[in-house]
Amino acid sequence: MGFKQHSDRIGGYPARLKKVLIVTAPLWFKAPFKILRLFVREKLRERVFTVSIPQLSLHVPRDSLPVRLGGTLEIDHSSWLLHCYKSMTNREDEIIAGGQQQPSNNGTMGSGGTTSVATAILDPHLTSSGGGGTLAATTELSDYVPGGHRRSPSSNIDQIPVMVDDISELANAASGGHHHVHHHHHHNHHHNTSSSELWNENPPSSASSGFSDDDSLAGAEGDPKTIEQIVQMVRERGKSGLLREYAEIKARAPDGTFTHAKLRNNLTKNRYTDVLCYDHSRVILSQEDEDPTSDYINANFVDGYKQKNAYISTQGPLPKTTYDFWRMVWEQHCLVIVMTTRVMERGRIKCGQYWEPTEASLAEYGCYQVRTMTVETNEDYTVAELELKNTKTDEVRCVSHWQFTSWPDYGVPTSARAMLNFLQRVREKQAEMVKSLGDLWAGHPRGPPMIVHCSAGIGRTGTFITLDICISRLEDVGSADIRGTVEKIRSQRAYSIQMPDQYVFCHLALIEYALSRSMLQSADLSGFDERDEDSE
Repeated sequence: MGFKQHSDRIGGYPARLKKVLIVTAPLWFKAPFKILRLFVREKLRERVFTVSIPQLSLHVPRDSLPVRLGGTLEIDHSSWLLHCYKSMTNREDEIIAGGQQQPSNNGTMGSGGTTSVATAILDPHLTSSGGGGTLAATTELSDYVPGGHRRSPSSNIDQIPVMVDDISELANAASGGHHHVHHHHHHNHHHNTSSSELWNENPPSSASSGFSDDDSLAGAEGDPKTIEQIVQMVRERGKSGLLREYAEIKARAPDGTFTHAKLRNNLTKNRYTDVLCYDHSRVILSQEDEDPTSDYINANFVDGYKQKNAYISTQGPLPKTTYDFWRMVWEQHCLVIVMTTRVMERGRIKCGQYWEPTEASLAEYGCYQVRTMTVETNEDYTVAELELKNTKTDEVRCVSHWQFTSWPDYGVPTSARAMLNFLQRVREKQAEMVKSLGDLWAGHPRGPPMIVHCSAGIGRTGTFITLDICISRLEDVGSADIRGTVEKIRSQRAYSIQMPDQYVFCHLALIEYALSRSMLQSADLSGFDERDEDSE
């Protein structure tokens, strides 16, 4: 599927295209494709996936997909292609098939400062002959596209598929033949905005993330320290110094807006009125019943170590949002749910009972049936293996539910041992479930996003995620940046790490982990004050 490129843009594809989706590929394609993937660069491999039609809505908004691809957009495709062809006939400076343009003088792609983010979708089952393939190339659109369809007002990017009725025609177009593929370009006034930032309003699921490691917490940004340097810092600053550091982090204004969370129809979906959900990183559900607010849930994507959208950080479900919660689990293909609170604490309800806690019991939320298969109770946590069934499609999936029960009613755990052991078991379970998916999984090696929640989805949730990221980094490169990690998480899930003692706990827990793994022989923290602040 080589798109012709200008000589000065060699290597631009598919980094600029961002993602290639091969839809409902037949077996004759899947087998060689799986082998060929091993021989291409990692960044290319991360951008090319085989997906089913239902999974398309994870990449392209349903209102931008034609009906035959599971969307809601009704277009006269032949007329539109003809319009595209005629409109591009005299524009020889562009490569029609690839959607790439000559760089303009100001450094942006194409004339007039336009930029293109594209997705190619190959569907062998949508051809008239049945033996070829269909490519749907999706890019940003201007406010108006042929056929009278306007952009969705709730989206920074709207996309529309462009079909080529046969793979041979794609090759023909690439070599300057019949130009049946045309990319509409969205006029972008912010020329410095990166391609990955343009996805913010409707972020792709990590289940099929086309983002590279460079887009996540992988780099040496911030102030990474070796574990010995962290021990020295903690010893020198003491508890009071770490509390001052946390106060500096907390004083920083939020890094985004909360427009969707504040809409009248969405306000009651928030468990706490002061814990809202950023617009730029929110998890967007599929829209139902033509209700634009039905896509809202108080949940944000959070990057992990070398993994874009590694987590979904969310509040504990309310009775009225439990259906939305399971819809999110389903749509994002999540395998593991981490719950760091009990349903009831200190006489207060902290979270809804959104699954049945006893074996062989069934709960039903809309079209989702949640059957509890097994329950394993440990001293510090409880694991429930769940069977999630979509009654609309009769598809069944396995979800593993991990509830940490040893967080004290006040403050933070005295020792991190139980939390560290829990975290390790959760990691192992995620890896095991991803491996069991086999060929069904073509996304990031660590799998789809892991859902993490407590009550508000910022305190214990942020603590768990911070530790997971810092431990992963420590294991990989021998250094960690607790403050930088917390700041990054807070830029995606507002107010994460809710209390000062949770920030202190992250430091002590990382040191305790290093000691348990013999990364440190000893750590003299005598004189470090006892923790006494209250916490969620």
